[in-house]
Amino acid sequence: MTIDREAFIDNFIRAAEKNGLSSALNEEQIVTFHKLSEHLLTVNEQFNLTAIREWERVILLHYIDCLVASSFYPEGATVIDVGCGAGFPTLPLAIARPDLRITGLDSTAKRVSFVAGTAELLGLSNLTTLTGRAEDVAKDARYRERFDVATARAVAALPVLAELCLPFVRTEGDFVALKGKSGKEELASARTALPLLGGDGGRLFDTPLSSLDGESFSHTTVLVKKSKPTPALYPRAYGKILKNPL
Repeated sequence: MTIDREAFIDNFIRAAEKNGLSSALNEEQIVTFHKLSEHLLTVNEQFNLTAIREWERVILLHYIDCLVASSFYPEGATVIDVGCGAGFPTLPLAIARPDLRITGLDSTAKRVSFVAGTAELLGLSNLTTLTGRAEDVAKDARYRERFDVATARAVAALPVLAELCLPFVRTEGDFVALKGKSGKEELASARTALPLLGGDGGRLFDTPLSSLDGESFSHTTVLVKKSKPTPALYPRAYGKILKNPL
């Protein structure tokens, strides 16, 4: 798919300004997002990577949606994106935050291959990928409690997600969950799970999105600080996590 570059840049700049990101990106980075969009939507014609097929909505609902929470990732942090799918927030973060060292983890080899190939296409040297199930990889000493931040977007309800993500986070690191309007309710439902997994009680931040035509989208970010190591029992097998959430 070919997207008019100047129209894309103009739309991206205006969308970023409308959502408080006016100083977060330079033109070179926006051009990289343009290249990502052409590649994503071209591949999407053959493989179902995203249900969003209009590039203007990709800017808002994939890129801006991921970047409104970019300030929650500390400078120079190592980040693992659990269930990265087609690369969100992995790819937008890698473009917008070259200081971060990001690992995109997913159980589906085809999606991981897309993310890895896209990172190579875009010249993103701060992004690596890993294929595997989170509950298995989190038991591996090479990855367990090795990251400054674990993050996830649209993967599972927070009690389930916390069990998959917090084992990757070092003590004093963070778990950043990108959520929609259900964030408040999900945080309340995770009050038992979070301390069992080594986290604090968590904090909720409203990070709403606004389109250029005035449409609003609910968006929340849940931030959990890891205060102590996760017990070796966790994460459990995925079937057990789903059947009996903490």
